[in-house]
Amino acid sequence: MNAQELKTKTPDQLRDQLVALKKEAFNLRFQQATGQLENTARMRAVRKDVARIKTVLNQKAAEAAAK
Repeated sequence: MNAQELKTKTPDQLRDQLVALKKEAFNLRFQQATGQLENTARMRAVRKDVARIKTVLNQKAAEAAAK
């Protein structure tokens, strides 16, 4: 997922995707704590995706406030 893809989505779609990623991050942390996590790189990817979505949401909010 890249920022260009995210910029084309609506804020509601972004929020839904953010919730899904946060659930996935929770599950990954739980798997890591119990020693069941196989793909440790996925945790980093999920964190970065969450940050990207938050950034795009903030940009969209700033645009709306400027208008």
